[in-house]
Amino acid sequence: MSIAAKPPRAKKCKNPACGISFPPQRLGQAVCSPKCGLAIKDVNQEKARKSLAQIERKEIKVRKEKLKSRADHAKEAQAVINRYVRLRDAHLGCVSCDKPASWGGQWHCSHFRSVGAAAHLRFNLWNMNKSCSACNNFLSGNIAGYRPKLIEKIGQTKVDWLECNQDLARHDIPYLKRLKAVFAKKVRRTEQRQEVSHSWSAM
Repeated sequence: MSIAAKPPRAKKCKNPACGISFPPQRLGQAVCSPKCGLAIKDVNQEKARKSLAQIERKEIKVRKEKLKSRADHAKEAQAVINRYVRLRDAHLGCVSCDKPASWGGQWHCSHFRSVGAAAHLRFNLWNMNKSCSACNNFLSGNIAGYRPKLIEKIGQTKVDWLECNQDLARHDIPYLKRLKAVFAKKVRRTEQRQEVSHSWSAM
């Protein structure tokens, strides 16, 4: 008496667009039909292409990073910190004039002592404050208005310190990279807090 062979156990087709159950006709069969086999092959080739493109992008990024000068790193760090200052002072008006926080124009980050005159203070947060584009661009910071409002904001002692400080700049590339990373994190956290605050105020 012969024992009937058990039918093969049904498998799920590996083609994500198909996914039907089928009885495999051979060992290791992963798809239900040649059509699904071609589809899987195309998907795998696309994944390989994307993976290769991602590796190439990373390599290009690494090469570009190596070619950056100290000035490039300083510019990137400055942009991130400027963003942080505008977020920090979002509730305040212009530090140099009477424009309120509700003013609809473009806001800048203005240095009390300019980068050219005091490069060592270019990343000092006391020295950086939110300003309207008119004061920062066309009035060179409008220092006549800036100074009294800065004294009101941070106090006479700190303003005196900024005006008298003559230290030398020590912004090497590792320092600039750390600075950019730290303030990028501060920007993300500040943006998240402000989004939550706006959500609550809108309820």
